[in-house]
Amino acid sequence: MNANRKMLRSRLLAIALGLMVLVALWGLPVKAQRKAIMQLEWTPNTNHTGIYVALDKGWYAEEGVDLEIVTPGSDTNVLALVAAGRAHFGVSVQEYTTSARTEGFPVVSVAAIVQHNTSGFASIGRGIKTAADFEGKRYGGWMLPLERAILGSMMARDGADVDKVQFVSIPGSIDLITLLTRDIDFTWIYYGWQGIEAQLRGVELDIVMMNDYFDAVPDYYTPILVTSESLIETDPDLVGAVVRATARGYTYAAQNPEEAAEILLKYAPENDPALVRASQKWLSPRYIDDAPYFGHQRLEVWQAFGDWMYSNGLIQEPFDAQAAFTNEFLPKD
Repeated sequence: MNANRKMLRSRLLAIALGLMVLVALWGLPVKAQRKAIMQLEWTPNTNHTGIYVALDKGWYAEEGVDLEIVTPGSDTNVLALVAAGRAHFGVSVQEYTTSARTEGFPVVSVAAIVQHNTSGFASIGRGIKTAADFEGKRYGGWMLPLERAILGSMMARDGADVDKVQFVSIPGSIDLITLLTRDIDFTWIYYGWQGIEAQLRGVELDIVMMNDYFDAVPDYYTPILVTSESLIETDPDLVGAVVRATARGYTYAAQNPEEAAEILLKYAPENDPALVRASQKWLSPRYIDDAPYFGHQRLEVWQAFGDWMYSNGLIQEPFDAQAAFTNEFLPKD
């Protein structure tokens, strides 16, 4: 009988202690979860890995943010959605943000996702080794004034003439390798995705990389994380929370490419696993690269490219680079 009473007292004591712990926990302050929308500019790929890492690790939730990641529909204009407040944040590029700001869109870059331009112009067996070799070739693109200006500047440095390039509009749905072997001679690619994909398929691309022509076309940030001037002014706490969590995700992805690739595949299983893993291995070191911390942006990068766009007639007024970006919300350690 005494043994039963002792056992009962022990159980009651354990229950009482458990209730005390619960009461204590209920008394702790809990961050309210605030909704925020992140609009991607493209289907999920390794440019976006840090966002998914932060989501998977619960780092947005730790910051009190319930983040919804929205993938693009047809003709999604990320900057217009962010400027209008239909998305709180978005992934874009410096060249579009520069144009948008001169057209009155109050959007601001709050982080550079990749520190240096990793794009280039790819061909297969066309004898294209430098920008001078673009003469007499068919360029497949989107018929944007930016494309002609970039090709023109690169070719002029090598003593060639962009007017001797045939510009061909290409659909986004046709396989890159098919295009390059059938319909066009060269096109613009992100090496970290399309270049890696070609490698995995055993296709040898000849690529004229833009980083070999930064003396002709200044380096610029692509992609970047953007928000609106209005959100920075009215809710800097939300901006800081999302930027901190995002930076944490990309810093982790930079240090742990294998795990980061698996997290991206968890949220975007439609991607080729081999491509994601190889792309992540190549891109992870380039998130931070030679910057002091993830996301850091330099005034001279924004100003030099804005000045280049103005001198090439891509924007109609001198560019105020200082107002186009901020490092204010980035963790510095």
